[in-house]
Amino acid sequence: MARQFGHTWWGRAWVEALEKRAGLDPNRLPRGRTYARQDRVARIEVETGRVTALVRGTRVLPYRVTVGVRTFDDDTWSVLATAIAGRAGHAAALLDGEIPPEVAADAASAGVELLPGPGDLQPRCSCPDFADPCKHSAAVCYLVADILDDDPFALFVIRGRDRSTLMAEIRARRHSTGDGPAGDVAGGGGDGGALVDPGVLARQAWQEWGDRSPEQRGLPATDPVATILPDGPGQPAEWPADPPAGAPFTAEGLRRLATDAAQRAWSQLADGTPSGLGFSASTDLARRAAVAEDAGEPLTELARAAGELPTTLAHRAALWRHAGPEEVEEVDEALWRPPESAIAAGLQAFDDAGVPPERVQVRSNRLTVGDVQLRITADGRWWRYEKRGRQWDLVEAPSPDPGDLVGGTD
Repeated sequence: MARQFGHTWWGRAWVEALEKRAGLDPNRLPRGRTYARQDRVARIEVETGRVTALVRGTRVLPYRVTVGVRTFDDDTWSVLATAIAGRAGHAAALLDGEIPPEVAADAASAGVELLPGPGDLQPRCSCPDFADPCKHSAAVCYLVADILDDDPFALFVIRGRDRSTLMAEIRARRHSTGDGPAGDVAGGGGDGGALVDPGVLARQAWQEWGDRSPEQRGLPATDPVATILPDGPGQPAEWPADPPAGAPFTAEGLRRLATDAAQRAWSQLADGTPSGLGFSASTDLARRAAVAEDAGEPLTELARAAGELPTTLAHRAALWRHAGPEEVEEVDEALWRPPESAIAAGLQAFDDAGVPPERVQVRSNRLTVGDVQLRITADGRWWRYEKRGRQWDLVEAPSPDPGDLVGGTD
């Protein structure tokens, strides 16, 4: 399947505008897509009013491409900032690095087109092809969608405003209408200055809060956390609408992630449970599978999202419960040859339980009798597995003594 350009709505909107509205030669765009998919473009950079890049063609040296983009004047930016500031949700989304589709729609209603239209793009290339655009500059135009996927504010940068400047203008308009909290006065606080909330980084706010004494926080000096800690984690608010068609997530998937984050945050405060943010992807998948099973939820949706079979996730959940997060990866380690004394101890444990050694199948570090298997890991601990269907599932916590695990093998 050919690579597609634009995985966010704004990335796809750029491609759609490029192909349908920008007025570029439609005969050159397919060749540009091919060049973009062949990774011929390097050192692509977005600046105010232009995108520059190097594109490898048929000659040894790459071609230099510059795609000029029409910038907005101050009056246009004023109209755009006013349109965005008119809705609190727009400003909040921009602070989170998102551009809701309604931002572009509201801007268009106010007469400002964020996405390129006829005459907005002026491609230039050092190649001898005088087409507008040539295949080299068309490739660069397509790859702008990748940049927008990673940073939607690049769309504003191309048009002439960086993030901090735009957000300051939006805050100023919200404060001037009384829709935002009081803040500093732009320009040193002189008469007529616009109120601007400078904002604060989350880690800075948390650090300042953590440095305060309980009394400064308005809490009792004893056990302040218990005073503010609720009985359990809250539930995330429902999405007011489904994500756009083709989005790489679902509303239900986001709800599950938010619920999981709230549970982990609450557990950290309640009993000091580690956040698990440092887990590997496979270890965290085992944790999420165990949480889902404990909540009585089927593993079907999680398995689909992870690209795994539900039975595989059930196996990983069992490892999580019995082995713990530090051991999930190690317990499923590859076959290895332990000392003969360790195997002898395992065989003796089976013999003591009434299973003669000749009935025990020995393969590397695994001793199997029917549907029961003992495995020894390199740290000297034994683990009991039981066969369920075609898969071996961990069923007990480990023990340094195999005799603790061999009951019920007849």
